[in-house]
Formats: sequence, C-alpha cells, structure tokens
Amino acid sequence: MKIQFSITLKSFLLITALLITSISFAQNENKQNRFLDNVSFGGGLGLNFANGNFSATVAPSAIYNFNKYVSAGPSLIYSYQSNEFFKSSLYGGSLIGLFNPIQQIQLSTELEQLRVNQTIKFIEGDEDNDFWNTAFFVGAGYRAQNITFGVRYNLLFKDGDSVYASAWAPFVRVFF
Repeated sequence: MKIQFSITLKSFLLITALLITSISFAQNENKQNRFLDNVSFGGGLGLNFANGNFSATVAPSAIYNFNKYVSAGPSLIYSYQSNEFFKSSLYGGSLIGLFNPIQQIQLSTELEQLRVNQTIKFIEGDEDNDFWNTAFFVGAGYRAQNITFGVRYNLLFKDGDSVYASAWAPFVRVFF
C-alpha cells in the first residue's frame, strides 16, 4: 500500500508540475503575442550596376511601436561594393528611433556602427584597410502608411574620413 501511495503521489506531483509548466508557457505566449503585435518588420535592399561598379546592400530591421508617435529598434546591415580598383565589405548594425508628430511626418535618429573591410588596388600593390565607422543620423521624411521617403544628415561626418561620400543621404523606409 505504501508503494501504491508513493506512485500516486509521484503521479500527482508530475501532473501538477506539467499543468503549472503549461500554464506558464500559455501566459508567456500571450505576453509574447502582445509584444509582437507592436513590432513592425522592414528594412532596405539595394542593388546597383553602373560603369563597371557593383554594389548590393541588405538591411533588415525591426521596430517596436510604443504608441502611434514613438517607435525604436535595431537593424542589421551588410553591404558590398566593387569595381576594377576597389572592393569593400561593410557589416554591422544600427539603432533607430522614430517620432511621428503627425501621421504624415516622420523624424528619426539613427546610431550606426559598421565594420569596414576594403582593398584598394594601386600600381605598387594593394592596400587593405579594416576599420570601424560610426555615423549618427538625424532625418525627416514624408510618411504614407508604411512607407517613408526622406533625407538624413550624418552629424559625425568628416570629409575623407567616412564610408559615405556626403553627410546628406536620401532614404526610403518600409515597415509592415
């Protein structure tokens, strides 16, 4: 009889543990769904062929919509450029903050950190450069539903000391 009681107690404890675990997972799943309901996914794709130059960029991102005015989130970035004399790989990420004072206007800040690996071909030999590039953009754009067209300015831009040719850059953002 003791053995039976012991097995029954073990079964009871096992069933109780399984119920508590499944209730916990169900609660976590509901919280996760509520969190994901406020997340928008998007990013950018770029492809360019011109005069022997090639460039491609992939930049997926996700933002959390705190309310209808404020959103923020991370982005990953990979870009590759090459031509006859130059080859460059850039990878890294950014954090973006978006503010929509009215539905059609979007203001943004973005801190970007990129690792740059580039090779420049000279007559006397190749020069390899590996360095980090930091940019801090502020921008403004016109928003129509989930697409924003605008321009941004790199506050940390230094002529000749950046992966960007200019402090100003147009952008198109798409989030779903």
